[in-house]
Amino acid sequence: MAFAPSHRTFPESASSAHMMSMSPATHVDLNAIDRDGLQTLIEVLHASGYRVLGPTLRDQAIVYDEVKSLEDFPAGWTDRQEAGRYRIERRADHAVFGFAVGPHSWKRFLHPPVEQLFTVVNDGTGLSIDPGTDESQKLAFIGVRACELRAIDIQDRVFCEGRYVDPRYAQRRRDAFIVAVNCSEAGGTCFCVSMQTGPAVEAGFDMALTELPAGEGADFLVEVGSEAGATFLRQVPHRPATTAQIEAAHGVVARTASQMGRSMETAGIKVLLQENPHHPRWDEVAQRCLSCGNCTMVCPTCFCTTVEDSSDLTGEVAGRTRKWDSCFTLDFSRLHGGSVRRTGAARYRQWLTHKLANWIDQFGTSGCVGCGRCITWCPVGIDITQEVAVIRASSGAAKEGRHEDT
Repeated sequence: MAFAPSHRTFPESASSAHMMSMSPATHVDLNAIDRDGLQTLIEVLHASGYRVLGPTLRDQAIVYDEVKSLEDFPAGWTDRQEAGRYRIERRADHAVFGFAVGPHSWKRFLHPPVEQLFTVVNDGTGLSIDPGTDESQKLAFIGVRACELRAIDIQDRVFCEGRYVDPRYAQRRRDAFIVAVNCSEAGGTCFCVSMQTGPAVEAGFDMALTELPAGEGADFLVEVGSEAGATFLRQVPHRPATTAQIEAAHGVVARTASQMGRSMETAGIKVLLQENPHHPRWDEVAQRCLSCGNCTMVCPTCFCTTVEDSSDLTGEVAGRTRKWDSCFTLDFSRLHGGSVRRTGAARYRQWLTHKLANWIDQFGTSGCVGCGRCITWCPVGIDITQEVAVIRASSGAAKEGRHEDT
């Protein structure tokens, strides 16, 4: 792991002074802070008008929600994850970030599950359209992992690049302050090393923390990634990091990288999936798949939506709402005459091939960041890494097969 200057590139259409401050620095000053310093950072962000979000413990899961103080964090808790299984348990220590990732991703704040797009009112003299106003409060994320930073970068390409920009997403993204965390705990379904998305954060943050082992004389190593990050760090008690602390931080990330619960061979994966639309594995996995859409709901990069129009009982007020949708539903691909993807096999094939292959054609990157959420939160434990491995192992013979659905 190399602690090096960090930067993130934003679409020109969504740029701002804050975004443009994320340019590479000429050098990196590594500092150390205690838990009191992290508490001060939370207080300073609140005082600066941010809605501060971080990991919390709720309903037997570690989820992202509003945090007022460090006491809201799941210190001393970790998670155990396997295909179709998730549980939390106590750690032997009181690490603040000693867990992997839960069911929530930061997507739910930047790209909300339900969003009112506009309202139309008939006041008797004519129609007026209210486009609504997005929440004006700026967002501060504390505890963003490397895989999640990559997921945010991928969604930036979807919503902020090209001819059509989502102005609400772009606004939230412009104002977001990101405190990243280098992972100290790999989950049983993590495979970020295979996707080259972690566990070390490299770019896209304002500050990056590494939680140090006990006995290092500080709780966190801090790397600044932007001018905004430097400004806030100046308001937090800190001191220059020692050589021992820097080496300890390297050790934390190296150990995490060696503990991945899963792996995926990505060489040639785009061609592999695109050339195997008739592989018998699609039918085999469909016998287990419930088409529930859990994998798309927990995925930090899936972005599909639908819109719903509604009105009140008087007919004088109507509105359009955007909601998350999933390619696993029959209605998602419904055109005049019926659904395009009528079988579970066709819908699973669409999701997996799009995520790992066609996404590269569209956005120049894989749509998977190796967080493992789709494996953990699949009710029947379908494992994306296993499915790819099976198709790879038997792809030659499968090309001769035939699939009923297109």
